[in-house]
Amino acid sequence: MTLSYHGRAKVFLEEIGAEDFSVVLVKTRNNVFKGVLLPRPLTEDDKHIVLKLNNGYNIGVRIDKVEEIKLLGQKARKVISPSEIIKAEEYADVSIIGTGGTIASRVDYVTGAVYPQFSASELLSRYPEVEKIGKIKTVPLLNIFSEDMRPTYWREIAESVARELNSGVKGVVITHGTDTMHFTSAALSFMLRNLTGPVVLTGAQRSPDRGSTDAYLNFLSAVKVAAQSDLGEVVIVMHQTPSDTYCAIHRGTKVRKMHTSRRDAFLSVNSHILGIVNLKEMIMFSSYSRKAGEGEVEVNTKLEEKVALIYAYPGVDPDVIDFYVDKGYRGLVVAGTGLGHTPEYIMKSLKRALENDVTIVVTSQCLFGRVNMKVYRRGRELLKIGVIPGEDMLPEVAYVKLMFALGNYTEKSEVTGFMRRNIAGELTSSLSLRLFPPTNQIYQGV
Repeated sequence: MTLSYHGRAKVFLEEIGAEDFSVVLVKTRNNVFKGVLLPRPLTEDDKHIVLKLNNGYNIGVRIDKVEEIKLLGQKARKVISPSEIIKAEEYADVSIIGTGGTIASRVDYVTGAVYPQFSASELLSRYPEVEKIGKIKTVPLLNIFSEDMRPTYWREIAESVARELNSGVKGVVITHGTDTMHFTSAALSFMLRNLTGPVVLTGAQRSPDRGSTDAYLNFLSAVKVAAQSDLGEVVIVMHQTPSDTYCAIHRGTKVRKMHTSRRDAFLSVNSHILGIVNLKEMIMFSSYSRKAGEGEVEVNTKLEEKVALIYAYPGVDPDVIDFYVDKGYRGLVVAGTGLGHTPEYIMKSLKRALENDVTIVVTSQCLFGRVNMKVYRRGRELLKIGVIPGEDMLPEVAYVKLMFALGNYTEKSEVTGFMRRNIAGELTSSLSLRLFPPTNQIYQGV
């Protein structure tokens, strides 16, 4: 018998012969619940049991409030082990690299908090339908929330992706927390060259054990893109609409999380989406995407981590810039106002930074549109002292790109040339009027 509970909860359930995923009827003083007994990690307390109700939602029940519990049936569903799902690993079509995040989390229905508590292989056991899309191999790498992501982890992910693609898999899916997913997609876009298949990041706004989860469609759609598309670039696949209709395929250097909680939180910025996908179909805007190449995937993980991203805002203290200079930082990305401006009262500190060989790139907080530092006097003054205009790059993308540039080049002219050159679709030569207001729709022929 498989029963994941411990302590008093385990004894309580063993008395009726319950197992994980048994169907039980629970009566308390005020309510009657019928549902599936869900597994509970040993790290949680032994005072509660967790049920999945017929409406799809889960509930935690304190065992000392239970007046009666009945076993209605064993094994409400087949529990599929990773060994049943992961077949012929050496010939796998798609590798799943797990890094944690909400997509690999459970809700503790006592505290209400979400914890990253299971691996990529356990995610497969939740969604065995993925086996119909391709042969799957799992690669456990990290188990963190995305706010704990750091550049050293980008290196590990990039090396793992290159290793998997060079082993012969068709594509790679990276399960990741949503909050910093666009940082990671940008980093991989610069670190990985000559991609022989799609590198697809996906995640979830709501954990897989919630009835309203977006994990199912996101995960299976991401695997579909990795297994069946001819992309040769890094993309993010997430819900296109609040409902479970399609997922959008976003370029990894042109996408940003734009909402804290909606399922369609991700939008392409200054860019069309590359396509849409669901479990039945995939529609690609083929003329816009980069195609898979042949040969060996190249990986370059050289990054200069002493780069900072700061905002220009009313009252920003020039001491902030001086602090980074005094700490030996080599690069600053300034998310400026409007067309790429900063307050007059920090100009002296910016000039000092440049004189100390700190590279400064100016982007815009507006996100949509591009900087144009020749329209107003302040922009011209910034150009005169030597800042680099960030064109239409997102501040986060410019931050990652500058880390890569400073990690690989020593001459100022080389760094400047790299920052102003389009490497992974991060710079757009012209912006269509159809790109704003933003939408997750495909526009053909633009």
